[in-house]
Amino acid sequence: MTELSKLKLYATHPHPCSYLPGEQATTLFIDPDTHVDQQTYSDLADLGFRRSGGHIYRPHCANCQACQAARVQVQHFKAKRRQRKIWNRNQDLSVKEVENIDGEEYFVLYQRYIEQRHQDGDMYPASREQYQSFLTKEWQSTRFFCFRHDDKLLAVAVVDELSRGLAAVYTFFDSDYERRSLGSYAILWQLEMARQLRLPYLYLGYWIRNCRKMTYKTDYQPLEILVNNRWRLWQDNSGGAVSVMSPQTNG
Repeated sequence: MTELSKLKLYATHPHPCSYLPGEQATTLFIDPDTHVDQQTYSDLADLGFRRSGGHIYRPHCANCQACQAARVQVQHFKAKRRQRKIWNRNQDLSVKEVENIDGEEYFVLYQRYIEQRHQDGDMYPASREQYQSFLTKEWQSTRFFCFRHDDKLLAVAVVDELSRGLAAVYTFFDSDYERRSLGSYAILWQLEMARQLRLPYLYLGYWIRNCRKMTYKTDYQPLEILVNNRWRLWQDNSGGAVSVMSPQTNG
């Protein structure tokens, strides 16, 4: 195992933030030449790092701390009425783990997903090179799950299995099946998988209070967010105000 104190870190130059207009972002990366085993990756996840392709990173912005790592307490999660409906609605889907997602069928689904839902993002337009560098570079802990109705591919979830949880790396799906709420179902399915594996957390990446695209993450409770290097319970008070409760000491 690599000691965290010995890891080399690199920071990008400030660049326009992808989530908050007018803000400048800086990203901190673990040296990509460093071998990071599952335990080290797990420890880094608990410090707010996340994986994208071959890189493990976290935001390190000089004037903004809006990006907060988020994770769901798996064993205490209770589905809301809407989530139970989504779960039941998709019980006709089959889920199969595959060794890789290099094939054309997967890329075409990803390309359509980016074109239909993320034309304003930095992954548009989707290219095969970008797709391969982002999602198909599996680590020793990466697992690929395909959701199908009969033989039709509807969604793909890329998941990293850590020592204390699952990390939801990315999910892409067929937007034509809006009624199925496939993105929400993929999260519910990963929560159930983590429960069966007796893992305490599902890591959901970063939550940003003022970013509409991130609001869905607070639907999964109890949710913890990393504040000043301490995991704390997120709570939505009446009137939409957000507060954090006492620090969590089991992470």
